Amino acid sequence: MNAPAPYPPPRVPSDSMPPGRAALSVTWAALPFLSLGYLTPFTFAGAALWRRNTHLVVAALVYAAVFVAQVVLLGDAEEGGSARLLGVLTFVQAVVGCGHAFLVRRRVFDPHGLSGVDNEAAIERVRRSRALRRKARQLAASDPGLARELRIGRPDLPREYNDGGLIDVNHAPAEVLTQLPGVTPQLAARIVRVREETGGFMSAEELSALAGLPPALTAEMAEHAVFIR
Repeated sequence: MNAPAPYPPPRVPSDSMPPGRAALSVTWAALPFLSLGYLTPFTFAGAALWRRNTHLVVAALVYAAVFVAQVVLLGDAEEGGSARLLGVLTFVQAVVGCGHAFLVRRRVFDPHGLSGVDNEAAIERVRRSRALRRKARQLAASDPGLARELRIGRPDLPREYNDGGLIDVNHAPAEVLTQLPGVTPQLAARIVRVREETGGFMSAEELSALAGLPPALTAEMAEHAVFIR
C-alpha cells in the first residue's frame, strides 16, 4: 500500500518549533545568565512589547526595579552588607531571570503552538499525489495491460509504481474499496456484487448509477478511483 509520506520529525529534540526559531528562543532565554543579569529587564521588556502579555509586562517591571537597586548598590559595593545584597540581586537577575525566561520562552516565541505546523508541505504533498494520480490514469487509459502489470490502483498487492493513492474499482477487493471516500463496508460489498454482474464500470458516474451510490460521493470518488478494464 502506498502510504502517505509522514510528517518529518522535529529537528530540535523535544521541541516542535523550527530549528531557527528554537535556537533564537534559547538564545533569548540565556541572555540573563550570559549578561550576569544586567540584560534581564531588557530581555523581558522586549518580549512584553512584542507579545503585549501582562505576565511579561509585570516581570519586566520587577526585573527593572531589581536593576535600579543594583545600580544604587554599586556605589556602596565596598560595604559588607551592600556587597552581599548586590550579590543576591545579581543572582536573582542572572539565574532566576534565566530560569524564568526558559519557562516562558514558548509563550514568547510560539504562543499559539503553531510553529511546528507546516501547511505548505502538506499542500505540496496533496498536489504531488494529484499529479501522480493524473499520470497513472493517463497510463491506464492508454495501456490497460501495463497498468494491470504495474498494479495501479491495487494497494493490496506488492508493487513499485506510485499511483498517488488510486483504487482500481474494477479489480480491488471490497476491503480496499472502503479506502475510497465515503465508501462503507456495505457499499463496498454492493459495488463488488454489481461489478460481478456487469463486468465492471467505465467511470465514477456509471458506478454511482449502477450501484445506487449517493450522488454526493461521485465527484470525490472520481478523484481517487480508476477503472481499468
